[in-house]
Amino acid sequence: MKNLKAVMLRAEAIEEFEATELPGILAMEERNGKRDIPRRRMAWNNFTDMLCKCNRISDWQDNNWSQPDFCEL
Repeated sequence: MKNLKAVMLRAEAIEEFEATELPGILAMEERNGKRDIPRRRMAWNNFTDMLCKCNRISDWQDNNWSQPDFCEL
């Protein structure tokens, strides 16, 4: 969305993701015995898409934020 009055910072989004989404991913990885980088990246992309659709971040943020460190190898 354009012209949002306020937007979430990337650091705030990462903190929220780590609190709400990452625990489930980590639990699944523990069961499977390996890191699932594609799942982490997809979850982050879905999360930022949701933030954008809820007008918590801008279209630009959704399209330009890089993957957080926990999505890397």
